[in-house]
Amino acid sequence: MPPFPPEPVYLDANATEILRPEAKMAMIKGMELIGNPSSVHFYGRQARQALEEARKVVASFFGRGAGCCVFTSGATEADMLALHAFGFRGKRRILVGATEHDAILQGAPQAVTLPVDGKGLLRLDVLRSCLQDGVPSLVCVMAANNETGILSPLDDVAALCRDYGAFLHIDAVQTIGRISLPPDITAGASIALSGHKFGGPKGAGALVLPEDHPLEPLIPGGGQESGRRGGTPALPNIMGMAAALEEASRQDWGPVRSLINRLEGLVQEVGGESVNAGLDRLPNTLSVILPGIAAQTQLMMLDLDGFCVSAGSACSSGKVSVSHVLRAMGLGEKAGQAIRISLPWNVKANQVDAFAKAYQEMAKRLLKR
Repeated sequence: MPPFPPEPVYLDANATEILRPEAKMAMIKGMELIGNPSSVHFYGRQARQALEEARKVVASFFGRGAGCCVFTSGATEADMLALHAFGFRGKRRILVGATEHDAILQGAPQAVTLPVDGKGLLRLDVLRSCLQDGVPSLVCVMAANNETGILSPLDDVAALCRDYGAFLHIDAVQTIGRISLPPDITAGASIALSGHKFGGPKGAGALVLPEDHPLEPLIPGGGQESGRRGGTPALPNIMGMAAALEEASRQDWGPVRSLINRLEGLVQEVGGESVNAGLDRLPNTLSVILPGIAAQTQLMMLDLDGFCVSAGSACSSGKVSVSHVLRAMGLGEKAGQAIRISLPWNVKANQVDAFAKAYQEMAKRLLKR
C-alpha cells in the first residue's frame, strides 16, 4: 500500500475551503490587470475600478456602504486591526471568551477572559456582570467556533453590548457563506472575514466597519484603504474573494447538513462522542471524541487511509496540540482525543460514506471491539 492514496478525500474545510471555480476565474482576470490601483493613469484606474467593485460586493453582503470595507491579508489581520483601533487606541477594556480564536487571544493577551459553559457558549451572566461596572469595553466574539462549529448566542451578546454601550467585534470567519448573520444583530459591530474560508483564495480578508470613518492603521504605509491599511492591495486575491462570496451566498447548505448529521450517527455507532450534538452549529462541522485515543493517532491512521481531517484550529504552525476550546468546555483529557470533520462546499455523499466506513474500522481496531 502506498503511503498516500492517489486522490485523498479533503474534509478539512474549516481550515481552508476548496477554491470555487468562479473565484479562480476572477483571480485570473485580476492577474491580467496591469496597473496599481493607486496609479492615476488608465491602467491604474482600471485596477482601481476592479478593486472598488470587489469592495462593494463585500460591504453590501452586510448591508453597508463600500467605504465600510477595509481589505486586509486575512481575518487574523482584520482581528488585529479591530483590537488596535477599537481596543488599544480606543482605550477600551477588551473582553473575550475562553474559546475565541488565537488571533484574538494572542493578539490581546491583556484581555479579560470570560468563561464558557459546557456547551462552549459564552457565559452571558459573567459578561453582563463585567459590563455593569461601566468601564468602556470592546467585546470580541466568534459567530461560530472554528473547532466545534457551535454557534454563539450573538443576539444576546449584541443586546448586552447595546444595553451597556460596549463596542462589539464579530469574528465571522466560519459563518460567512454558510449561515446568515441578521443585520439587526450585527448592526453597530465590526466584522472580520477571510476569503479562503468560503472558497476564495488565501491572502485576502476584510474588516467591515459599522460605518465609514477613519481608523488608526495597524500598518501605516502609503495611505491605501483610505489611510486605514497601508500596502498595495492583493487585487487578484481580493477579486477572487468577492467572487467566492457571491457564490457562497447562493449555496443551499441543506444537503451538506444532511450528510454531517448522517455521519454523526455513524461515528456514534462505534463509540465516537459528538461534541456538538444537539446544538446550533455550522451545517458542515462535526467535532467528535474517540475516548482514550489521542487525536494525533486518529489523524495519522485516517490520513494513511486517504482522508484529510484535523484536530482543531489550523493556525498552530502544523502542530497537533490539545484544544484550548475543548479544555475551556470542561472536557479534560478528552480535549486531546477529538478530531474535527468539516465538509467542503462541493462534498459528495460517497466521500462521506467512505470516511464513515474508515472511521468505524479505525474505531473498532483501536477500541478493540
